[in-house]
Amino acid sequence: MILLAAMLATAVFTRPMERVSTMDPVKVQSMYDSRAAKLVYESVLAIDYAARPYKLVPGACEMPEVSADGRVYRFKMRSEGLTAEDVVRELERVRDPKTASPSGYMLVKVESMKVLDARTFEIRLKARQHVFPWMLTYVGIRRADGEGTGPYRLKSWWKNHEMVFERRRPAPGGFDVVKYLVIDDVSTQWLMFLKGEIDMLGEISRDNWDAVIRADGKLDDRLIAEGVTLCESSTLDVLFLGANMRDPVLGPNRKLRQALNCAFDYPAWERFYNGRIQPCDSPVPNGVGGKLTTPFPYAYNLEKARKLMVEAGYPDGIDPKTGRRLVLTLSIGRASQESREAGELTAAFFNRIGIKLDLDFMTWDAFLKALHERRCQLYRIGWVGDYPDAENFLQLFHSANVSPGANRSNYVNPEFDREYEAAMACDDADKRNAHWAKCQEIIREDCPWVFTHYPKSYSLIRPRVDNFIPGAFPYGNEQYYKVSE
Repeated sequence: MILLAAMLATAVFTRPMERVSTMDPVKVQSMYDSRAAKLVYESVLAIDYAARPYKLVPGACEMPEVSADGRVYRFKMRSEGLTAEDVVRELERVRDPKTASPSGYMLVKVESMKVLDARTFEIRLKARQHVFPWMLTYVGIRRADGEGTGPYRLKSWWKNHEMVFERRRPAPGGFDVVKYLVIDDVSTQWLMFLKGEIDMLGEISRDNWDAVIRADGKLDDRLIAEGVTLCESSTLDVLFLGANMRDPVLGPNRKLRQALNCAFDYPAWERFYNGRIQPCDSPVPNGVGGKLTTPFPYAYNLEKARKLMVEAGYPDGIDPKTGRRLVLTLSIGRASQESREAGELTAAFFNRIGIKLDLDFMTWDAFLKALHERRCQLYRIGWVGDYPDAENFLQLFHSANVSPGANRSNYVNPEFDREYEAAMACDDADKRNAHWAKCQEIIREDCPWVFTHYPKSYSLIRPRVDNFIPGAFPYGNEQYYKVSE
């Protein structure tokens, strides 16, 4: 029994993870940054790990008192390690334009923040914002000395190789150490999982899919015999090719952007991803209130794509001014095997309508910098929902959020802005959803994105891990995992 207790006290959970670029919670700019940061830093409020539908629960603070007009939020601290001053200071960092925080868009409606006493602070909004409490689940809060008060502390960080986190406080039955490994080669990931060297594969590569899943969609018998569990779930993610609306070719030519959507061969794309995706017909994923459900007018239709190319001024992809094929450039962060093959497949789709697509592979940091500086013509990226509301996805198109904000396509449409702001002013959910539907109709007609897919989530879990619950918000969730006895 003593030996078992010692083993559990030092239990290590190991998983592969993409590169983390920063541990400053105000500057996180990818889901991988967020996963690491939320292990170390508490947020003002939290999302219940197990509840479905998702719901808010206390975090570093208790649930707030809200004024009748929905504009004033008063919070009392719950965390013993943080003060009201810590929270206000960090949220002011998010708001400060000099910080250039990727999360800055979340606080654009904040009018003022005020510390009332060591354990109480108040936030006043410029206008009612129904999603505001959800936004406070995202940014982690640091103490004045830069330390966190979350479930883990960062013990070591070997950049681009390994991150090790250790528990701040004992958690009976939980993992005391979490280890993230950067393993670029998916075959190496797979072999390490088979040998029990990693506990979880959060993403099953295309190349390993047939070794994991039988033709009937069930887990391979050998893995079942080892006690491995396959967890499948939907996500609140949307993947797309964004068009830079400030680009002189794509920006003013809506017919061309519509043609790109019609040329995107979703059936072939679905085969490429082993059926692990769903067709994307809106910026808003399935399962989110207010999602538009009418057919997408620019879904795959090659004949329509060719007709739109004529209307766009590029019959058969030829620019009449030069007599040459139209050339577009797609910027891609991370040159993995999957991203290269996906880029080549996309180029093949567009070649059918006469467009030559050049692929520009960058490092992730260089890619984000190019997006912030509005230098990409087309770019491949995704958006991971921060909270389950249509606003979280549609704010990607508001003019106030252009780059370096979340509106990386630099889309500006006064009609869209009016509908968006009308939705935000609504107290009634049905009326708000009607405005969200109109927003989506506008976006689907303007096509600032090529809508590619909504991903499904498939995770492989070793039998030594208990209490894994798949969800759309995987940030810091290792704190809830248990060691199987």
